[in-house]
Amino acid sequence: MKTYQVVGIGNAIVDVFSQSDDTFLDLMGIEKGIMQLVEKDRGEMLYGSMKDRVQAPGGSVANTLAGLGNLGLTTGFIGRVHDDALGRFYAKAMADNGTDFVNAPVPGGELPTSRSMIFVSPDGERSMNTYLGISSELGPEDVADEVAGRCEILFLEGYLYDKPKGKEAFERAARLCREAGGKAGIALSDPFCVNRHRGDFRRLVKELDYVIGNEHEWEALYECDLSAALEQAAADAGTVVCTRSGQDVVILRGDDRAIVPVKRVIPVDATGAGDQFAAGFLYGYATGQSLFTSGRMGCVAAAEVISHFGARPEADVKALFRKDGLI
Repeated sequence: MKTYQVVGIGNAIVDVFSQSDDTFLDLMGIEKGIMQLVEKDRGEMLYGSMKDRVQAPGGSVANTLAGLGNLGLTTGFIGRVHDDALGRFYAKAMADNGTDFVNAPVPGGELPTSRSMIFVSPDGERSMNTYLGISSELGPEDVADEVAGRCEILFLEGYLYDKPKGKEAFERAARLCREAGGKAGIALSDPFCVNRHRGDFRRLVKELDYVIGNEHEWEALYECDLSAALEQAAADAGTVVCTRSGQDVVILRGDDRAIVPVKRVIPVDATGAGDQFAAGFLYGYATGQSLFTSGRMGCVAAAEVISHFGARPEADVKALFRKDGLI
């Protein structure tokens, strides 16, 4: 018996949102539309510059788990927070939203709970400035056998490879899951992350059961154009998923190929689009849907989250699947 249908492992980060324009981003030296890691002092400065802040539990994998919880799957999250106000807020919010936060907040130490200052532009682009804090200490000791070894699907965050202990936690969790008959996969996270860990990620593509990335991440991984990159990925991986910024999604598995159309919508806030695409896709993957249907589920979930402010679904996404004829 499996305890969880999906377990995620990643950075437990409190998202702090504020609206801003391009002039403000230039003034603060913030590169628009990407995630940047910042040190503690810059993180505190950016936090202080935010007007009308809105706080929510975040982190890429945690957002995906929230989407899967919305869809009714049993989920658990392997992450690390400090026993401070933000850490207790994070753990409680995850539990309240239906995902087991399996590790208790950590007392003592100097690193606070991680947080990401997210500046949302009028065009919906989000510029993320992340101070990793205690998340950077996530290690193999945080991965319990009874969690990673008792899930049907494990979802891993590429950003964990930025720290040696995170890499060890990641690989321990994947090994425990797969040895117990589960399936493990990864989200490539961003092109800069891929560039930093290209060798490791190329190995993981061959070892894991599924890999999710966007066109820029796949091109960075194989250092070639998208067509050639996907041809190589299809030869290496179990299931390959490629999103393409409002264009058709491409999903490959062996000789199977699905081209999934995207219904373009004007975003209110693009935060969480990739995370919720992953939630929709993994719901289909977990419930035995076809590649095409799983891809459409990802697109529907992503379209829902960009229709409002914040990185997590507000509507009943399963009802949207029914409306679209997917279930």
